[in-house]
Order: sequence, then C-alpha cells, then structure tokens
Amino acid sequence: MSRPISELAERFWAGAVPPGQLWKPTGQVEEMADGVFFLHTFANMTVVRTGAGLVLIDTSNYAARDKTFALVRSVDAAPVVAAIYTHGHADHALGLPPFLAEARARGRPRPRIVGHRNVAARFTRYQCTNGYNALINARQFGIAPAWPQDYDAPDLVYDTTLTFTAGEVSLELTHARGETDDHTWIWWAERRIVWTGDQFIWVTPNAGNPQKVQRYAGEWAASLRAMRTREPELLIPGHGVPIVGRARVAQALEDTAEWLETLEHETLARMNAGATLDEIVAEVRPPARLATRPYLQAVYDEPEYVVRNVWRLYGGWWDGIASHLKPAREAEIGHEVARLAGGIERLVARAEELAAAGDLALAGHLVDWAVAADPDARAAHAARAAIYAARAKDAAALMTRGIFTAAARESTERAAGTGPRA
Repeated sequence: MSRPISELAERFWAGAVPPGQLWKPTGQVEEMADGVFFLHTFANMTVVRTGAGLVLIDTSNYAARDKTFALVRSVDAAPVVAAIYTHGHADHALGLPPFLAEARARGRPRPRIVGHRNVAARFTRYQCTNGYNALINARQFGIAPAWPQDYDAPDLVYDTTLTFTAGEVSLELTHARGETDDHTWIWWAERRIVWTGDQFIWVTPNAGNPQKVQRYAGEWAASLRAMRTREPELLIPGHGVPIVGRARVAQALEDTAEWLETLEHETLARMNAGATLDEIVAEVRPPARLATRPYLQAVYDEPEYVVRNVWRLYGGWWDGIASHLKPAREAEIGHEVARLAGGIERLVARAEELAAAGDLALAGHLVDWAVAADPDARAAHAARAAIYAARAKDAAALMTRGIFTAAARESTERAAGTGPRA
C-alpha cells in the first residue's frame, strides 16, 4: 500500500528535500496510526476518529478552507465533535466555518472549539490591526494585501493544562509560550503521539520575526524538553511532515531546544556584561554542530532576528546606542549625509560602488538615506531597487527576502514615476 507521507518523511529526515520545499503541501492524506489521519496541508491538520465523532487538530487557513473541508470529508463523513487549536495563527485556526455550517445544516450539535484562553485575545488584536497584518502578508509573501475579519474563538478554554476527552480518546493539552503566547501542545499518552503546533516546523524556529509581536525563545525550548520527557514515538508538526520513531523525535526536540537555548543564553550573557545590541548581533550564533540538521535551516526566520527578539523581551526596544534613543528623522540624516558626501548623486554613487564590491548591507544604508533626503530622486530609487533586489537574491530566509523584495519593488515603481511616495 502506498504511504506517500511516510515516504516523504524519510526524505525530509535524510535532508533530501531542498529547504525551500519543506513547507510545500502535497494535499496527501495518510493514516499515521489507527484512526489518526494526517492531512498534509500548508498548515497541517489531523483528523482523529473517536467513538463520539471526529476531532480536528488545527483547521488550516481561511483561504483554503473549502479544500480542507473536502479533504476531511474524503477521510470520514462522521460529525465533527471538536476542533482543537494549537494556536490562533490565521493559517491554523480559520478553517472551521464549513464544518460549522455543515453542523447547522444537518441539525447536529455545534463542534466544540478548544484552545488556550489567549486565543480570543489574539483574534481581538487581529481585528484591531487588520490593515497592518494585510500589509505584512503582502510584504512577506508578495501577494495582494488581505487579512480575514471573522474568527471563531474557543468556547472551551484553559490556562495551564486541560484533559480533553472525546469518546475513548483522551488528549492532554499543555500551554507553552513560544512562537505565540497562546500555544498548545497536545499529548496522547495511549498512542505516544505529540502534536507540537508551530513549536516544531521543520525549519529554524520562528522566534525572531521582525514584523510580528514578541516571541519567547527560552520558554519555547522548555516546552520542547517537556515534550521530550514523554518519549513520543510520533511527532506531528505544525508544518512539514511527521517524524516517526522515538529516537528521531527525541533528537529533533533536543536539537531545536538547544538551538533556542544557545541564542538566548549567549544574548543574555552579553547583555549582562553591558554589550550593545549591535555588538551582540555580530557575535551570537547557533551551535555549529547543528548547522547541517535538515530541520534547523534558516528558511523562514533567521538567528539574528531571534537574538533581537531576546533583547526585546529582556531589555526593551532601545538598543544601547545613545543616539538611537531619540534619533533624528531619516530624512534629516539623509540630508546631512548627502551634504557631507557632496550631494545625493555622490551618495548614490558610493552606494553603488559598495554594492559592486559586495557590501550590500552598507550600500543599503547609503541608498536609503539618499531616498529619504529626496523621495522624488528617480536615479536614487533606481539604485535602491537594484541594491535591494540583490539583497533579496542573497537572502535564504523568506522573511528577509520578502522585505527586501518589497523595498526593491517600491523603488522600481518610484524610479518609473509611479507608486506611492517613498
């Protein structure tokens, strides 16, 4: 019998899948254990068959909800009695409406929605920042700005732990701050299955993310170690494919915990010694021995961003450089630097020289000052577009590439005399 997910999982573990393909969903379904169906969608779903009906673990995203509904129904037509959110991110917790509509249409009880108490607060925040989140999505993924307005909050909430029972199935839910403050990991002791949510996602942990709210690297690592103590034999992640086998699961959990702990420990040590954020970012790196792990590649987030988030958590937003506490505006700095350089043209020329020599980071500073000093300077925007296109090409992490690509696109439009004022 074909087992496409299990076969793909072997390729993931062997490092035979290119890092950029790790999150590509296949739309395949496989029964990973008796009555446990894994749905390989962008944000994974699991259907657990119980004597009382189906339990969904995560519900995938709002854009693909009709497809995921059909996929679930290809597995089993039984009533859905509950959906458990591992967290409230839009790609995990917004696929429920078709199931709710089906229950209403067929006169069935409404499925219970289970999650941590903070999920509802997240949904409220999303409603308050709808436009901002739409812009982040557009910048990060290169798509049209869009963000959902409607959310189905949990009606069964908990604070620390919760034992949820449906028929003969008993699942232990545990709260753990990590990628979010509303995260839940799930343990089924009888089957030795752990659902990690986005605490494990087959790439470096999303613990930095420069455009999102606070992450919690230390607590994240602690949750992975807590999962490890249960000795799981099957790990079902928030993205990517399952990990099968006690030894492999243990290794993945321990390695990821060590990766996070190292970045937090080394950052804190330098903070306590009086280093600035600039100095810390230049020095702190993940453990070298983990650099080849296929599940710890910087495909989405970057270690540097995690360091910055650790600083933000423990030290606030000021980076330790005095002029940055109450800085001049970028336009003022741009005007002054251009004056010192002998004009915007000289500033742009120097940026292009640096870019040609391979120093794209420094070139980015100079060209940003140039367009800040004169937002209508088309030649400056043309140089900026080229510099950030090159930076995007060099970027391995999607977040970095998305931001640089957006900057290049913005200046391309400005150089052509179109688009909003920079």
